[in-house]
Amino acid sequence: MDSTTSSDSMIPTPVKIVVAGGFGAGKTTMVASVSEIVPLSTEEVMTQASDGIDDLTGVERKTTTTVALDFGRITISPQTVLYLFGTPGQDRFWFMWDELARGAIGTVVLVDTRRLNSSFAAIDFFERRKIPFIVAVNIFDGAERYEEGEIRKALALSPGVPVMFFDARQRESSKLALIRLVRYAMDKLPPEPAELVSAGS
Repeated sequence: MDSTTSSDSMIPTPVKIVVAGGFGAGKTTMVASVSEIVPLSTEEVMTQASDGIDDLTGVERKTTTTVALDFGRITISPQTVLYLFGTPGQDRFWFMWDELARGAIGTVVLVDTRRLNSSFAAIDFFERRKIPFIVAVNIFDGAERYEEGEIRKALALSPGVPVMFFDARQRESSKLALIRLVRYAMDKLPPEPAELVSAGS
C-alpha cells in the first residue's frame, strides 16, 4: 500500500472559533455570510418582554436577537475547517459565553462604532481568560468612520491586538477576518519543546 497521503484523502483539522461582540454588532450576519453550510441560528423576534432590558440605542430598527448561539462552518484550506460559534450579545445571556469559548483557539470581537461601549464586555472577557482575539470593526452604512488608532485608544487595546475593518455582510470580507484571527492565534501558541522538535526531525 502506498504510504503517501494525497490531499484528497486528508482529513482536515477542526478548529473552533468564537464570534463575539455587543448586541447588534453583526455576529449572526457574519456567520451567515461566510458559512458553507446552512447556518444554525437561534434568532427570535424581540418582544415587549425585552423592553427596558436590551439597549437598542443605535440599533432601534433591530427586530430579532440571538438567544443561544449561531453556528456555521467554513473550510479555509484542505488542512483546516473552522467551526464558528456566535455568542448572544445581551447581558442576560452572558452566562453562556464560558461554555461557547471552551476549546476555541481564538475569537473575532465585532465592534460597532455607533455603540463602542457595547464592545468593552467582550474584550474584557477574552483578555481575562487569555484567549487570543482580534477586533473586527463592522462598517455599517451611515456610521461615522474612524482611524485604527482612534479605535485602539477608545477601546484601550493592548498594542499587539490586531484591528481590522470589514463588512460582515460580505463573504470574502468575513473570511479575511477569520484568516487574520487564525494566523494571530497560531502565532500566540507556545513553541514546541526543543526535545520534541529534535525527536520528530
